[in-house]
This record gives sequence, structure tokens and C-alpha cells, in this order.
Amino acid sequence: MAKAKPSSSAAAAKPAATAAPATVHSALVTYSSMLALLSLCPPFVILLWYTMVHADGSVLKTYEHLREHGLVEGLKAIWPMPTAVAWKIIFGFGLFEAVLQLLLPGKRFEGPISPTGNVPVYKANGLQAYAVTLITYLGLWWFGIFNPAIVYDHLGEIFSALVFGSLVFCIFLYIKGHVAPSSSDSGSSGNLIIDFYWYEMNGRVADSMLVNTALMLIYITKFFWWESGYWCTMDIAHDRAGFYICWGCLVWVPSIYTSPGMYLVNHPVNLGPQLALSILLAGILCIYINYDCDRQRQEFRRTNGKCSVWGKAPSKIVASYQTTKGETKTSLLLTSGWWGLSRHFHYVPEILSAFFWTVPALFSHFLPYFYVIFLTILLFDRAKRDDDRCSSKYGKFWKMYCNKVPYRVIPGIY
Repeated sequence: MAKAKPSSSAAAAKPAATAAPATVHSALVTYSSMLALLSLCPPFVILLWYTMVHADGSVLKTYEHLREHGLVEGLKAIWPMPTAVAWKIIFGFGLFEAVLQLLLPGKRFEGPISPTGNVPVYKANGLQAYAVTLITYLGLWWFGIFNPAIVYDHLGEIFSALVFGSLVFCIFLYIKGHVAPSSSDSGSSGNLIIDFYWYEMNGRVADSMLVNTALMLIYITKFFWWESGYWCTMDIAHDRAGFYICWGCLVWVPSIYTSPGMYLVNHPVNLGPQLALSILLAGILCIYINYDCDRQRQEFRRTNGKCSVWGKAPSKIVASYQTTKGETKTSLLLTSGWWGLSRHFHYVPEILSAFFWTVPALFSHFLPYFYVIFLTILLFDRAKRDDDRCSSKYGKFWKMYCNKVPYRVIPGIY
């Protein structure tokens, strides 16, 4: 689990004194988007599941159902109630992952320095937990102890339980952020909506265990439908643990990212060996490039720029900045290798991986591609937010970086 390791000057700082995070967009856009996400995401998860599983992936069929019965009554008719089986699956799985998080060995990993100088420390054992989880489930299935199909058969009930349970968890985080903040990075904006949406920073309750549990749920759900999944590094160093991260990881990500699989269960497609192999290899290549992007940057940071990037010394910019405590620090900005193509090039193979994960559904309905569309919008928006944050942090050095690496995501285009 992550532990906030304060720097010497930040250790004595009181959490209450931390300024609230600034928003990137205007107040109107910020509040409108937050309210929309808080009110629309929970029912959308259920509507997506219903459309994929019970309406043949047809948005028109779901629309006709809601028009015939009315929005409220129609939604009530299709909304599955959480059952004891669903809760058992969720809590059993969560407990199992918690035990793995605590017991499995893992290297000590320090995350990026937070705005107030705290360094989150993690035990990196997610890959080991993933392997043990799959081996355990295969073993339980092989010996007839557990039927993996139970997850799909009760998927709607599981999503419903996660919708309500995760909302309660977010309320707990909101209260905890005010009563017992995890670090000096926590801070109230003075607005209940923003605090609920985005409060705790690097919270010990909602850090690596939360992410590991969400990732395992994604992997296992995909595995049950005999597809190969993928996941890329999540950077929550600057995204606070509120509704946005926690509800998103526990509910939105497992439901949206596996939605193509929901459709394919009842609509299997025979692609033929040549096309299937081509899609598989293209997806693996994208996963490798995404991994290599992260590896390249991590190696650059670990060696303080004294490494080889694509066979030669890396190109870099030495950027200085000031923390909120007034300390002057420096960062190295990599401008060669994958990171010389665009400032967020690693998002390109991630989006393409999503496409190759979805394309076996072919093109009878567009809804299976909602995952790809959503991920594209999410990552492009994240790239803009990251750029805005870095521009504010590094100032003239970021302008130098942008002049050297002019494209934000797609080389030569954007």
C-alpha cells in the first residue's frame, strides 16, 4: 500500500493549510461536468450492461424500452438489485486481493513528488497478484470448486452492488478527508461537490489496494470470456482519491473496459485464423510499445538521464521549479526516444490496444466501440490537463520542451 513519505520541510505541515487544487476548466464547465458525472454515470453503467447483454448491443432497442415505459420506470425495470451472491463475489474477491497485497513480495517503489513535497511509497506487487489470481481461479475451475461463468451470470447484480457500495465508499473518503486526512496534500476547496468528487490525495485507504482490486476485476472478467486483456500504468499522483478515481476504478473502468466482451458472449464472431492472429499480434505490439514507453521514461528517471535511449545518449531539458513550500527542485524532461515523438505518445498505443480489443465485435453496432471512444476522450483530456499542469509548474522550461517536442499526442497531427 502507498504511504506518503513527507520531505523534511513538509513533514510538519498541517493538512488543513494546504490550498485546494486549482481546476483546469472554467467554473461553469467544472461544476457542470462534475454534476453530470455524479448523476449520469451510475445509471449509464446499468444501461450499458443491459444493452450489451439483453438488447443485442442495440441502443435503439434500449431507447424503445425506455420510451415505452418511461425513463424512471423503464430504468427501474431493468436495474438488477444487488444479491447475496454478488456481494459474496465482491467481498471474497476484495479480501483475496487484500491478502495478496499484504503477503506477496514486491519492490519498494516511490511515486512522483506531490505538490507539497510528499513522496508516495508503494509495494509494487500487482503483477504477482495478477499471476496468483489467475492461477487460483484456474485451479478452482479445473477442480470443479468454482464456475467462472458465475461472474457473467451475475454481472448485472455485481455492477449494481458496486454502484451503491462504491458511492458509500466515496462518502467515507469525503468524511475521512475532513476528519483524518492522509497527508498534507489533502485539502478542502470549500465546495462540497468538488470535495466529494476529488478530495483525498494519496490516501492510504484508496491507493494501491484499490487500484490492484480494480485491475484484477478487469483482467479476470476479460479472462472469463477467453480474450487477452491489457492495462497500462495508472498515474494518480495528481488525481485525488474521490468519486473521480475511486468510483471510476471500482465501477466505471470494470464495466466500460469489458463491455466489448459482454457483447461478444452472445454474439460470437468467427474471424478466421489469419485475421484473428493479425489482430492478436497488432494488439501485442501496441501493448509492448506502451510498456516500452513507460520503461524508457522510468529508466531515464532512475539513472538521472545517464542511460541509453534507442542506442544513444538521451536528449533532455533540465527544468527547475518551486514547490508550494518554496523549495527549488529540478526535473529532467526526456525529449528523445518515444518521448521525442510526442509529449504523450504512450497514449497512442493504449488507444490502439483498446481498438484491437474491441474490433472482434466487428461493426454491426457502434456501442461496443464506446470503450475506444471514451478512452480516446479521456486520454486526450488527460494530456491537456497534464500539459496545463506542467506549464504552470515548469514555466519557461515547459515552453522549451514544447518547442522541442511540439506534438501533444499524435506525431505530426496533434
